[in-house]
Amino acid sequence: MKHGFSLVELSIVLVILGLLVGGILAGKSLIRAAELRTIVTQEQNYISVTRAFRDKYFALPGDMPNATTFWGVQNAIPATCKFTASTSALTCNGNGDGIVDDIAGSMEFRRYWQHLANAGLIEGGPYTGTNSLTNRAPVGKIGNSDWTMLYWGTINQPSSGFNYFNGVYNHLLLFGVPSTAPMIITPGELWNIDSKMDDGKPALGKVVAVGNTTVWATGLNYCTTTDDNAVLTADYLLTSSNIGCAVIFRQVF
Repeated sequence: MKHGFSLVELSIVLVILGLLVGGILAGKSLIRAAELRTIVTQEQNYISVTRAFRDKYFALPGDMPNATTFWGVQNAIPATCKFTASTSALTCNGNGDGIVDDIAGSMEFRRYWQHLANAGLIEGGPYTGTNSLTNRAPVGKIGNSDWTMLYWGTINQPSSGFNYFNGVYNHLLLFGVPSTAPMIITPGELWNIDSKMDDGKPALGKVVAVGNTTVWATGLNYCTTTDDNAVLTADYLLTSSNIGCAVIFRQVF
């Protein structure tokens, strides 16, 4: 006689398999949620330590005009120093104008991270203080991501497929992939962060979206409902589950 599984035994096996699959999916969801929370945690930490740095040294990191008196000079020629990667605390001075510049010929926005690390206010490093693709900035918990400090002032471009929505940015923190195509999260994930911290709108408030144009993505990867930088009534493209967004926290200090 041949014996097979009874209906009860098969049912038990199916229930166990269902629980295992459900547990795996739930676990992935929890891990992703934790990764997304670190974006907010890191951003708030960088704002806090920047203020602490300014209180101690009377200058912004990166823009600090006497940084080399504290940590030594990477290269005695200022113009050369800016583009010489550091492998230690040796650094370069900023111009002390109160802005962490990202203009041509200035690496203040890269030295920003090195100065913070030299002051013992952030972990990691040694940061290079240059545009190198490794060790240039703190990394995120999601994929190949990192942080960028920039100063953009006010963007007021004519209506077009410009890369960023118009508005006042001043000093900002950008979280994304370290390349010219920085998209790192889905529209729904960024909407969730934006809604908790701000207004839930990709072109307004302190939390704004990057990735709204075809310059960096195909139509399937749009982050927002329009690629027109002047249309500030844009919404997140919540029908898309593609990795189509990076995030900017603007007017951070």
